[in-house]
Amino acid sequence: MKIRKILSLFLMLCLLAGCGAQPTAQETTHADDAVVIALDVNSEPAAGFDPAYGWGAGEHVHEPLIQSTLTVTNPNLTIGYDLATGYTVSDDGLTWTVTIRDDVKFTDGEPLTASDVAFTYNTVKQQSTVSDFTMLDSAEAIDDTTVQFHMNQAFSIWPYTMAVVGILPEHAYDSATYGANPIGSGRYMLKQWDRGQQVILEANPDYYGEAPKMKTVTILFMEEDAAFLAAQAGQVDVSYTSATYADQTVSGYTLEAYQTVDNRGLNLPATPRTTDAQGCTVGNDLTADVRVRRAINLGIDRQEMIDNVLAGHGTPAYSVCDQMPWYSDASEVSYDPEAAMQLLDEAGWTMGADGVREKDGVKAEMTVLYASDDSVRQALAADFANQMAELGISVQIEGVGWDTAYDRALSEPLVWGWGAHTPMELYNIYHTREGSDTALYSPYSNPTVDKYMDEALASDDLETAYALWQKAQWDGTTGVTQDGDIPWVWLVNVDHLYWVRDGLQIAEQKIHPHGHGWSLVNNVDAWTWSK
Repeated sequence: MKIRKILSLFLMLCLLAGCGAQPTAQETTHADDAVVIALDVNSEPAAGFDPAYGWGAGEHVHEPLIQSTLTVTNPNLTIGYDLATGYTVSDDGLTWTVTIRDDVKFTDGEPLTASDVAFTYNTVKQQSTVSDFTMLDSAEAIDDTTVQFHMNQAFSIWPYTMAVVGILPEHAYDSATYGANPIGSGRYMLKQWDRGQQVILEANPDYYGEAPKMKTVTILFMEEDAAFLAAQAGQVDVSYTSATYADQTVSGYTLEAYQTVDNRGLNLPATPRTTDAQGCTVGNDLTADVRVRRAINLGIDRQEMIDNVLAGHGTPAYSVCDQMPWYSDASEVSYDPEAAMQLLDEAGWTMGADGVREKDGVKAEMTVLYASDDSVRQALAADFANQMAELGISVQIEGVGWDTAYDRALSEPLVWGWGAHTPMELYNIYHTREGSDTALYSPYSNPTVDKYMDEALASDDLETAYALWQKAQWDGTTGVTQDGDIPWVWLVNVDHLYWVRDGLQIAEQKIHPHGHGWSLVNNVDAWTWSK
């Protein structure tokens, strides 16, 4: 396996340098309108560049680049327009009417009309296994510049969905071939895709918006160690990296850190341990006590985790939606181990001679799970265990695969990664699943929280919806924050780190969502080289 990795690295560097002598960063030249970027191997879209199969959406949401979208998210995560020129929604929230530009062409010269928009959404609804389109009944072209979306349920945050769905050409779409040979109307065209190696994008000369400053964008898919070596060799202009390499220096490059809502947190099963109808273990007798959950939240030194695990490259996390327009500042807590100890004392969890608390024969013990292939999550779990020991809570950590993690998280805390440019992240984590009495990822339910989120989805405008999402977090009486149910605790937001060649000006970045990859290049068209 090691030999294979070395060979792979050698071949990649040969691809970059033509197997000649490796120049240093200072010796390497670049075109004024081109950039080479190394991204993680997991950034390569397995199904190609087809929005119907997740390109631009899914867990790692980003702008599809090759295709246009109806809306966009602004730097402050409010909604702006791309193809759309305006939209309205009916009083019942079940019909969205969107008007679009009349001057847009696909790269094959055919005009883009509302019929293409309707076709795209009906296709994505039918085919997508990545994005949830259950709220959409159908899309209909009213005329060439007007499309209507008929909804199964009110969905106030539909504009956030419209920001990540790239528009397909109805006349030229074949699901078997489109992913590798996409026709779009966006800022870039796919010039070349060498699977497992690289993607080359070229500026669309007929793009309706401002012409891209970067005419050629080459994306290399590389393991982290290979990406670091490529930066050292001066063969890339931007290279993703992690805190593992943050203490290194690369001649001719600056380490840039971008803020994220890419958070790591723990679910705390909020019901007593039992066995469900399928024979699965659900709930946890320790974390079922809300005072224990509150004590845990107060007893987390988030800054210490940032300093020791992330080498200083992160921010404290207090919710799944820090810094988003729908974030409630009621989520924030201060590190207070004394208050945490007092809560545990008051709840009857008495300290034992072994340094572990106990109540009614139940030891304050738990196992915290982490993805076995993720060293950062492992380190966070270990740090968390050390901090909890000071409170008298014994934590064992265990690496697991995702094939078992979801089931085990129903009874044991798991180190998760979340964070998206949509309030649906709150809904998916905290809302009671239809037909059940608990949320999807961890046992928890609060009818009042559900009601606020349902009202937020049914709202007729985003500002009103934002306020309702905030109330779901804390309304002064109940919610999912410290003074409420606190069924999850949040640890850190992980900065996204990149080695950036001196002289390259990366345009202002939106707060990155979960996933270390394409989000960086959302605005690659606006990047420039200094003269």
